[in-house]
Amino acid sequence: MVRFYALAHDEASPWKGWFEAKHLWKMPGIHCPLCDAIWNTPAIAYPCVDLSDHPERPKLEKARLEKDFTEFERLRSTLRPLVPQGMPLDPGTTFGPVIGTLKGELGPIVLLQSDFHMLVRRETLELLQSSQVRGLRGCPTRLRSRRRREHELLEFQIEPHGLLHPDCIPPGHATPCPKCRRYGFSRPENPILDAASLPQHLDLFRLANFATILVATERFKEAVERQAPHCLSFRELPLR
Repeated sequence: MVRFYALAHDEASPWKGWFEAKHLWKMPGIHCPLCDAIWNTPAIAYPCVDLSDHPERPKLEKARLEKDFTEFERLRSTLRPLVPQGMPLDPGTTFGPVIGTLKGELGPIVLLQSDFHMLVRRETLELLQSSQVRGLRGCPTRLRSRRRREHELLEFQIEPHGLLHPDCIPPGHATPCPKCRRYGFSRPENPILDAASLPQHLDLFRLANFATILVATERFKEAVERQAPHCLSFRELPLR
């Protein structure tokens, strides 16, 4: 049986570099006319999607709240053809390269923005791919450093697949708002994965109903522990 793990930064990592960064484009937040929630999530990102020539680009360059939900849906429809089929475009979804500054040295793999997104050195990505880790896609970044020689850093495009099992979700929250897709529950203390929902073709993904939880297979874990030790911590998740 395949084992699955939640990912987090390894607090014992010997790399102490830091950075300030954000993605180039961002969908607006919304006020849902059905559930009345005002929300956005920065967890879902498509860093390989380039919006440089998108006609609505000015509306995506600054964080903002779109009060007209019909306008939000129209804007979202213009982005739908640019992302992988079936992938969500929730309020706050980001696009394009991560831009910012680095200080010190980052490790071969590093989580950023509260563990939502992950950077990887190009040579480390190639080693993971040569280890038969499936579905890894590295996207360019625009990170500046004062160091004379810096590793080329890419960002993994980690797409939402798989679900938390209803047994670890508060009653009444297992299905999202039919209008805005917001689930509206806090991260479970003891997450359980819905085994039937998990992808069979990926070794790294985020959960569709709790996108801040990054999940990896045992294949990914073993490859990272060989090629980039002391970068990530792994907590095994039960299946149901």
